[in-house]
Amino acid sequence: MQNLPKVEIAPAKGRLGILTPGMGAVATTFIAGVIAIRKGLGAPIGSLTQMGTIRLGKRTEHRSPMIKDFVPLADLKDIRFGGWDIFEDNAYESALNAGVLEKTLLDHIRPEMEAIKPWKGVFSRDYVKKLDGTYIKTGGSKWDYAQMLMEDIQRFKEEQKLDRMVMVWCGSTEVYMKPHKVHQHLDTFEKALKENDPAIAPSMIYAYAAVKMGIPYANGAPNLTADIPAFYELAKQTRTPLAGKDFKTGQTLMKTILAPGLKARLLGLSGWFSTNILGNRDGEVLDDPESFKTKEESKLSVLEEILQPEIYPELYKNIYHKVRIHYYPPRGDNKEGWDNLDIFGWLGYPMQIKIDFLCRDSILAAPIVLDLALFMDLARRSGFQGIQEWLSFYFKSPMTLPGLYPEHDLFIQHMKLKNTLRYIMGEEQITHLGADYYEFYK
Repeated sequence: MQNLPKVEIAPAKGRLGILTPGMGAVATTFIAGVIAIRKGLGAPIGSLTQMGTIRLGKRTEHRSPMIKDFVPLADLKDIRFGGWDIFEDNAYESALNAGVLEKTLLDHIRPEMEAIKPWKGVFSRDYVKKLDGTYIKTGGSKWDYAQMLMEDIQRFKEEQKLDRMVMVWCGSTEVYMKPHKVHQHLDTFEKALKENDPAIAPSMIYAYAAVKMGIPYANGAPNLTADIPAFYELAKQTRTPLAGKDFKTGQTLMKTILAPGLKARLLGLSGWFSTNILGNRDGEVLDDPESFKTKEESKLSVLEEILQPEIYPELYKNIYHKVRIHYYPPRGDNKEGWDNLDIFGWLGYPMQIKIDFLCRDSILAAPIVLDLALFMDLARRSGFQGIQEWLSFYFKSPMTLPGLYPEHDLFIQHMKLKNTLRYIMGEEQITHLGADYYEFYK
């Protein structure tokens, strides 16, 4: 089979600006990591764009280049960092406060980190009740705040001499919100911005500013944000990629690895109990029941979509799925997730699986921020627009086109991502149907 025509891709020349609303633990771990990697002080472990390979053609051809050598991604040396926060600390001070990275490492890159200073954020305690920001924009409507954000972005572009930008939300989880009538159309959304409608959360203002300017937007929190018709409409107008929601890092990552295995072996599941303890700013925010509700919805949706109880009622119809998160300051960013699975097998005999995952939340999230930024930039240069479902691999609650259910199986997500890269570059997609075998032995 001949290769397909390649997608027309604009070159990744010049500088790429990565904008992060929220410059706390996740964003500063990401920023410090990229700077450290550029200086040879560490390795980009966990990053598909930097360490992953991709098989091309038949297995007999032995073609498996690095992804970064296969598709035209921005080079790490060409990345510049900017963002907003509700506290005035520069990136070095914020990273020290977060306590994720060792001070000895941060001191090696201190000048670069101190030069990255946040801009005043858009914030309201009505949406994040456990934080009280002191470094915030004031004196305007939500529409005015969107204009202020766009001014920040334009100034950053000019000062850093940027050719392209992407925005990745690294801020807090907002209170649970359902789609509202003002979210249904772009004109009603913009009217609601001007009228300070409570249905417009701060994260939506950031997303509006980005997409209005044609800047790809990826949502790393479970917030509703851009997963509404108004943003689908705006993204179509400005030909801008969207992706989200909620970085898939610790406990949910384990679920999307284990649940497909249980279903593949047709092992039954009676219950899955999950609890977390963490002490970073994310844990403090999630100590509020309304913010936890947003996170809970994201976490609970995973199992049902993977296990398909409507297709396998004997195995998965009556699962009891419980998720809890507890704020425990001594643990800091070193989150611990406990899971108990009650499963059953042949003739219904019960068994158990227990997991204790002592993870580092921001260490797992940082490579996701990098990959999303680089892939969203690639999507924009490839002419893609709207929801980028091929990036579901990175999210707990993947955005989908209206009317479609999300794919949560990590391995299917991984295959879809790599097949999209093959498509972009005009390579044959891999289906694992056995064609290699028959081609070799016929």
